[in-house]
Formats: sequence, C-alpha cells, structure tokens
Amino acid sequence: MGYVFSLVLSREITEDEMTTLKVGCGAADFGTDVLPTDAEVTVTRMDFDDAVSPTLADAIDAALAAVTEVSDLSVSELTVPAQPAGAEEGEAAAAEAKEPVAAGVGTD
Repeated sequence: MGYVFSLVLSREITEDEMTTLKVGCGAADFGTDVLPTDAEVTVTRMDFDDAVSPTLADAIDAALAAVTEVSDLSVSELTVPAQPAGAEEGEAAAAEAKEPVAAGVGTD
C-alpha cells in the first residue's frame, strides 16, 4: 500500500485528457463525482494509491503537475486521509500543509 489521496477536478474530462493524465499519474483510478461547491455539476475524481513516490508530498506534487498539463482544468478538492503507520514525520507535515486545496489550483 502506498500514499492514498484523491483529487476532484473542476470538470468531467475526455478520454484524451484521461490519457494525458495517466502519463503523469499512473497510480490513479478515474471516476465521476460532483463538484464540491455545486452538486449539479459532474466532475472527474482521481483516486490515488501511489506506491512509487518517495514521499506523500512528492506523490501529490506529481498529481497536481499532471493536472496542469491539461488545458482549462484545475483541482477543486484534495482529500488526504490518515496515512498508514510508518510514514515519516516530514511526510505528515507535508500532507497537512497541502490540505485543503483551494478551488482553482492548476490551470484555468
């Protein structure tokens, strides 16, 4: 088990955009959700279980960087649950510093 977190994107993505995101986020599972601020808007949710990144902060940074590669896409919500025992103190602090992400992170 790796670092677990989720991103809710600002809109629903296309198959081509999903392919682009998979290049930078191979550990992501894609699904649909609703925009946290408007339950009428369907968006894409990316759930991660990253066993490759050396730290939680690195895993989150890679996911956020991948989102910026898609035009007119941003992150509406970042959710970081408690991580498995054994995470280094620095990683826990990095997770706290990154949560929550304000709407509009990434490219608009």
